[in-house]
Amino acid sequence: MSRDPQDTGAGNAVDFGYRKVAPEEKTALVRGVFERVARRYDAMNDLMSFGTHRLFKRMTLDMSGVRPGQRVLDLAGGTGDLSALFAPVVGPEGQVVLADINPHMMAVGRDRLLDQGLARVTLCQTSAEALPFADESFHCAVIGFGLRNFTDKDAALRELCRVLRPGGVLLILEFSKPEHPLLDAAYGAFQALWPGMGKLVAGDASSYSYLVESIRLHPPQAVLKQMLEDAGFGAVEYHNLVGGIAAIHRGVRP
Repeated sequence: MSRDPQDTGAGNAVDFGYRKVAPEEKTALVRGVFERVARRYDAMNDLMSFGTHRLFKRMTLDMSGVRPGQRVLDLAGGTGDLSALFAPVVGPEGQVVLADINPHMMAVGRDRLLDQGLARVTLCQTSAEALPFADESFHCAVIGFGLRNFTDKDAALRELCRVLRPGGVLLILEFSKPEHPLLDAAYGAFQALWPGMGKLVAGDASSYSYLVESIRLHPPQAVLKQMLEDAGFGAVEYHNLVGGIAAIHRGVRP
């Protein structure tokens, strides 16, 4: 499957939270958000999710079917939580590539992985919309809480389909849409606290205001399922977590 370099949504306004900006501006703004919070990113994740994001990531690993000797792409891998889970599974004969557009996040991830004795994880700074990998390079690709930040989600999904081998699995763990209105309202009230928490813990309220806005604008479960199918994935399914506050989407490259 070849990549169409013209089909990237260039020139069309995209969402950066509730603002409409040019695609290249969103890329720069998102990079800035994660530069500012990189060192306190994991602490805030634990605080905002009460630690459940770590359980969700283990569930994502369990759904992957990854085996020793395989190659895994951890896209928007940031500080390396998922890479740290996958690396022992693929073992010394396999490979995990942690790819992210933000060098500050990857620097934190590199240090953490080295501290855990996982020096064999490869780091690659890249945008999601133009992956520097050959066709059919990976057995599995995973995105953990990163898809909503992509400048062009559709282009990124097509790229992921391109770099996966036939039968390869894509897993997307992302915030989603709570199913019950009362849960949705309660979760919205909790989210309203995040900018203040971000100010106290990470010294940055605006980045967590963007986080809340990006979650609220992210496609709901059924829409994201259709996006994966439109990008070329088959056998697409999703599994709600905590009533739909988050979800894991799974698709297979035919």
